[in-house]
Amino acid sequence: MRKVSAALLFLALLAGVWLMVIRRDGPGAATVPAPRDHPPAVAAAPAVDSAASRLVLLVNANDPESRRIAEHYAAARQVPVANIIALPMSSDETITWPEFLATIWQPLQDELVRRRWLDAMPMALRDMVGRKEYAIAGHRISYLVTCRGVPLRIVHSPELLVARPPPYNASELRTNQGAVDSELSLLAQTNYPINGFVPNPLFRLDHPSDWDLAKVVKVSRLDGPTVDEALALVDQAMAAERTGLLGRAYVDLNGKHPEGDRWLESVVTQLTELGFDLDADRTPNTFPATARFDAPVLYFGWYAGTINGPFMLPGFRFPPGAIAVHIHSFSAQSLHVADTGWTGPFVARGVTATVGNVFEPYLNFLHRPDLLLRALSRGDSFGDAAYYALPVLSWQAIAVGDPLYRPFARKFAEQWQHRANLPPRLAGYAALRKMHLLEISRLNAAVRPMLEDALQAQPNLALGLAVARLREQAGDRPAALRALAFTARMPTLSADEWALAGEAAEWLRDAGDPARAEMQFTQLLQEPGLPIEFQRQWLREAAAAAQAAGDQEQAMAWARELGAISPDEKK
Repeated sequence: MRKVSAALLFLALLAGVWLMVIRRDGPGAATVPAPRDHPPAVAAAPAVDSAASRLVLLVNANDPESRRIAEHYAAARQVPVANIIALPMSSDETITWPEFLATIWQPLQDELVRRRWLDAMPMALRDMVGRKEYAIAGHRISYLVTCRGVPLRIVHSPELLVARPPPYNASELRTNQGAVDSELSLLAQTNYPINGFVPNPLFRLDHPSDWDLAKVVKVSRLDGPTVDEALALVDQAMAAERTGLLGRAYVDLNGKHPEGDRWLESVVTQLTELGFDLDADRTPNTFPATARFDAPVLYFGWYAGTINGPFMLPGFRFPPGAIAVHIHSFSAQSLHVADTGWTGPFVARGVTATVGNVFEPYLNFLHRPDLLLRALSRGDSFGDAAYYALPVLSWQAIAVGDPLYRPFARKFAEQWQHRANLPPRLAGYAALRKMHLLEISRLNAAVRPMLEDALQAQPNLALGLAVARLREQAGDRPAALRALAFTARMPTLSADEWALAGEAAEWLRDAGDPARAEMQFTQLLQEPGLPIEFQRQWLREAAAAAQAAGDQEQAMAWARELGAISPDEKK
């Protein structure tokens, strides 16, 4: 039976090759006209040639909110409503292989063939897993978007385990557990082996051919702890495309494995070349809660089991367009929790695009952070970049976010030209990026006047501190102190700005204005929900500022508060 199947498949493929002319229709898609003997489609794919018109949305027909997300996305990105496919399926995030095949894989593949998104000839056979056999010549899908309500992962089915030859027979690869989205990436491949992984033909391919593109359906997910947070993935992406990325970059290297740190060192190099104001932490632990962490529009790090540090500050939010990646084996074990793992919690805190793993992927089989950044920074969409950075499919990795999102679509030169229209709270970060780009170009003389003009136009704490330090380096301390004069009338701080404000207060004290430093520490210590780590650090610094300002009474009061912290909390 298998020999007959193979023979028929070969003849069908030969006929498909003879009849088709593959044409590249926009970013990341291979269009394959249907063979002449293909049955007529009930709902033909749209004629308009754009990635949005060829994007397909998959929703859980049993979940009205799943369709709500799809309709919101379709309206925002001008995706035809006819591109939404609703299938009845489980509401659980985790399902079995029989459930996956019966409720998602087979009905979806059949519907894609019926609508002529997949160019395929049906065969009256099934493979050993139970999938229908199709002779597939290609597809015309730009991206497949799974919406919240579509199950996330598939547990291992021992009865479906089949031995594979080296290198796929290693003990850690003898499993068929995996991500639903990763399996759906192979809808255009004929009955691939489900045990272990399948190499991704698009990995590190700068110029994929039409044949390469025809093998993979790029899948991204709109999902998160709540429906509103899943919807926000779309709105934040479009907002960031209008302004360009605004904020700082953070990289957390901690020596867990040399290969991972090499990737992250490459990320540091790339971010430096892009001009982002950057902090790289090379200590053994992740960023502490008290680390400076204002406006984290780009974050790459590892390796903690669950979200921690600055991300756990009360009210912490990413700026619009933020891309965050934390390497961990089970970072996306569930997307419906806000404080366990990384991927779901990132979405809950306003991230726009992220990746994660539903089961143990092993280091060399997850999204490469350096390659993801490389593809995004050259202008690729998030959907394309995710597949450029991913070595294997039919495995554990997922991408969460709008696949059409292009964070670097707006070039920095254009962003800078229209800086007067940028959001006031974030505009200063554009000036800091301009500063670094001028320094890279060895135009250091232009840095200070540029920063001073930017600070006068749109005062910003990060920018003010940078100007103050530059003026101090030039030997003009009075002018340096004036750079932070606006902080006396600063608006309410967000949690991600606390450490920055503390750093500015310390600078004021050391630069000769302890009275203003004392005032700023007073404001900071009154922040609601201030974690004990900040209290302990700032009480010590504040007492020193009050002492230097001659306010002995306040210095002693803060010293007493510090002493009242219990011994356990001091550890």
